[in-house]
Amino acid sequence: MASHRRPKPASRTRVSIMTAAAATAVALSSQAGAHADPAPNKDQVKAQVDQLNQQAEAATEKYDGATEQEQTLQKQVSALQDQVARQQDQVSTIQVGLGEIAADQYRNGGISPTVQLMLSSTPDSFLTQAGSMSQLSASQADALKELKSEQSKLDQQKAEAQDKLAQLDATTKNLKADKEEIQAKLAQAQALLNTLTQQERDALAAADAKSAADAAAAAKAVTASSSSADRASRGSSRPVLGNAPAGSYAAAAIAAAESRLGDPYHYGDTGPNSFDCSGLMQWSFAQAGISLPRTSEEQWAYGKDLGTDISVAQPGDLLIFEGGGHVGLYIGNGTFIHAPRAGENVRYEQVAYMNLTAIVRI
Repeated sequence: MASHRRPKPASRTRVSIMTAAAATAVALSSQAGAHADPAPNKDQVKAQVDQLNQQAEAATEKYDGATEQEQTLQKQVSALQDQVARQQDQVSTIQVGLGEIAADQYRNGGISPTVQLMLSSTPDSFLTQAGSMSQLSASQADALKELKSEQSKLDQQKAEAQDKLAQLDATTKNLKADKEEIQAKLAQAQALLNTLTQQERDALAAADAKSAADAAAAAKAVTASSSSADRASRGSSRPVLGNAPAGSYAAAAIAAAESRLGDPYHYGDTGPNSFDCSGLMQWSFAQAGISLPRTSEEQWAYGKDLGTDISVAQPGDLLIFEGGGHVGLYIGNGTFIHAPRAGENVRYEQVAYMNLTAIVRI
């Protein structure tokens, strides 16, 4: 016959534990909800992405500097290794000459203790043990002096080559770290953009396109002004582009930069088909016959710093932004041309949209 016993009620201790656990779970859930950060809105995402892109640009300039240093060190190491090889040949030739002296003495009755000591010791220890140069023949003394001098040069060159190799190794490691930093910042920026809806991404793209269109319109006004000035100055030796005389380095650099409009940004590139910001400046000025240094900070130091009052800027001036992390070329009317950042192309921009650090006259 089936048992109809009533189930045993839970003990007070068990009920207390279960109740406490449930209360704790509810409390933790409430706290998590209370402290969860709200998802950033479109404008906040844009601000964060802009900051990451600026950081990536700064890392790119470090990368450019490290690349330049690596190339310089590679040349120096190669030259030093060539010197070491030639010097080693020179030392070996002298040692062969001393060996011939020993062989000649052996054929004529045995090697003298002096020559044995010369062949078995370093030049410095030989001179110490020999006591004085009077113990040597003139030819032996000259050969030993030459060996000592050439061996000293060889040792110095080997040490210098080793030092340069160590510098090259450290620079190569820095280069790798800079590249990884750039890629990490760009990946973070892309991940942030991916948190937005398609509609929000379209809105950001539209705002960016409007900014580019406004800058292009301002640049077109500069071109129209230049054409009018050119017509007015026919027969004169100074037709102008804004304030830049045609045929001047400024006009040539601006023309070169404008010929690359639409080319992609890529960190570390100096053209002719892709650029980073300082790479575009270096390439454009090279077409004008001016050799700019590689990075934006070096370019800043290359010319005369005129401050940040854009009213004093002339076409052909470099504009330094974001504390030295970015550079562009001023063309007039509050507009400049630059390679903006990863994923974008060489384009016009209005100065007012960026944080101007310095105007640099080349």
